[in-house]
Amino acid sequence: MKKVILFDLDGTLMNTKEGITKCATYALKHYGIYVENLDSLEFFIGPPLHKSFEEFYGFDEKKAAEAASVYRERYRDIGVYECEPYTGIEEVLNYLFERGYQLAVATSKPEVFAKQIMEKFQFSKYFVTVVGSLLDNSRSSKKEVIEEVFTQLGVGTVYQKSEVLMIGDRKHDIIGAKQTDIETLGVKYGFARENELEEAGADYIAEQPQDIIKIIRELEEK
Repeated sequence: MKKVILFDLDGTLMNTKEGITKCATYALKHYGIYVENLDSLEFFIGPPLHKSFEEFYGFDEKKAAEAASVYRERYRDIGVYECEPYTGIEEVLNYLFERGYQLAVATSKPEVFAKQIMEKFQFSKYFVTVVGSLLDNSRSSKKEVIEEVFTQLGVGTVYQKSEVLMIGDRKHDIIGAKQTDIETLGVKYGFARENELEEAGADYIAEQPQDIIKIIRELEEK
């Protein structure tokens, strides 16, 4: 039975598309790159920010770090709040919280911004901890974030890895969790491409937030 459940933030708890894509546009404009279709920038949602600038725009490490800094000029005061919880996700959190699960946020988003979002939408009450990347781009991989959650919650001592489940919407969530030897639940209502979660090897798949409860109930009966 699972006792600890980790949630990704972008595309899993929150629809953060507006803030992320508008801030990406802001940063790219700084470098003379103009993008009108925000939908075309959805690849920025999920992975570490600087890695997206490197992978999709060919920025070197130094330029990518600078671009991330420019991005956060807008994100810090405006973009961070351009988001909303997915319909039904609070019911999921409330269900899990009331049943005694230990819940944590494990996100590649900077931790300071993740905590702001949790506070704004009054989600902090559900989570034992909120762990993200640091503003210097360290601890940005999902594996590193999950390992920090393990340290804080005592996974390996108080809890076994077999008792932990990672829930996320992108392959990075699934791959990072696999690297730490925990099971995964991929959600399709976020920003994954077609078959992305299956190809990454997600152990379970939820089409909608309410399906998370159904899957958890099935795991409880095993």
